[in-house]
Amino acid sequence: MASPGPRPLLLALIAALLPGTRSAQISTSVFPQSPIVPRGGSVELNCSTSCAVPNILGLETQLSKVELDSGVNWKLFKLSEVQENSSPICFAACHDVQVSSQATITVYSFPESVELAPLPPWHPVGQSLTLTCRVKGGEPRPNLTAVLRRGQEELSRQPVLGEPAEVTATVLAGRSDHGANFSCATELDLRSQGLGLFQNTSVPRQLRTFVLPMSPPQLSMPGALEVPVVLETGTLQPLDCSLGGLFPALEAQIHLELGGKRLSSTTTYKEDSVSATTIIKVTADQEGPQNLLCVVSLGNQTRQSQKTLTIYSFPGPNLTLSQPEVSEGSLVIVSCEAPSGVWVNLSSAPAQPPSSKAQFPMNASAEDHGRRFFCSAGLEVSGKLLYKNRTVELRVLYGPRLDESDCLGNWTWEEGSHQTLICQTRGNPVPQLSCTRTHDGAPLPIGELRPVKREQAGTYRCRAMSSRGVVVRDVVLTVI
Repeated sequence: MASPGPRPLLLALIAALLPGTRSAQISTSVFPQSPIVPRGGSVELNCSTSCAVPNILGLETQLSKVELDSGVNWKLFKLSEVQENSSPICFAACHDVQVSSQATITVYSFPESVELAPLPPWHPVGQSLTLTCRVKGGEPRPNLTAVLRRGQEELSRQPVLGEPAEVTATVLAGRSDHGANFSCATELDLRSQGLGLFQNTSVPRQLRTFVLPMSPPQLSMPGALEVPVVLETGTLQPLDCSLGGLFPALEAQIHLELGGKRLSSTTTYKEDSVSATTIIKVTADQEGPQNLLCVVSLGNQTRQSQKTLTIYSFPGPNLTLSQPEVSEGSLVIVSCEAPSGVWVNLSSAPAQPPSSKAQFPMNASAEDHGRRFFCSAGLEVSGKLLYKNRTVELRVLYGPRLDESDCLGNWTWEEGSHQTLICQTRGNPVPQLSCTRTHDGAPLPIGELRPVKREQAGTYRCRAMSSRGVVVRDVVLTVI
């Protein structure tokens, strides 16, 4: 820092020339007079005196200090590690006069934490909600204010008192508060000290409000007229459950249970209602009376409805192949059978009167590999026909195929053009295919797009091989 300039020296000279005015004219000063420093920071203070040549000039403080520079009647000090408010004293002795002046250092710090206390997971519409803001740290407290907000709306502004401090505000929860973010902010106003307005904001917390009527949900089974409801195992029964008067309907959870197990269902939301629909598919192990339950949950409350459902069995058809995997040309018996009283319909079987058994023989060919056979069984109960179906797949083992349709015997390509040689083989198991030139064993790239070269011309022998045999085919490649 530069010396204070000629003014103090001029004043000292005038004082020396005017007897009786010396002690009145001698003084000390500190610059800056009222600094504000962040906690743990440092500040430079200039201690000066109007005495032209002081006997003593210094700065008294408990803080760590270092003298940075000095002149005849001034000294510049650096004070470090300022942790709390302090009042350093600048003192001087000029002949028999002692004078001093005091600076006021104010320490500021931002709050260590600003937290809005957790909100309840759900809060009923129409009930009061207390918001609590917790503030730890922050100085100077007279400049520190806590603000509670809903979104950007200011709900309450209060001074921060105590350590740690708690600031509260109460609001009446409404539908419009659902999904609203509440937060707490602190404002450290140091604008009067030339610094600014510093804000710390808590992590926002979202409030969820709800309305759930006391009435139970409506559970219905379209088409099921009996009470209690009777269903066959294996049948499909639509089921619907709904509840209105909800807020917010999109936040409601609804599920269906049969015999204590949840059912997969489709949920539909409307403005103030929720519904679940599904198709019950019951099995033989559910025979007997079962409890059918619909539960709607919203907030921390639930509503439910229930019915009793009686289930009985209807065994499905038994569809079999005499051999699921056979060699080409083998005889296969396709058979479908069901319990007495149940009629079956077997695909590809000759037409016959309704019966509980159907079958037919066939000679397996390569074209039958992967063929699926279908059998449907029907049962009439109280004028309603119920069905169960079965499918089975035949696997046929056959040797390699390398026909003209799979691999052309003659290829004529123009030199320099880009071509892909396509040569495919069939068989089960899948054969391995390789093609080599007959006179030198050079491989023929199959399935790759490549530029055609004249030296690639020639006759190639393609060999398809599997555990069920080998087939060979010659391929002639002509390059023009």
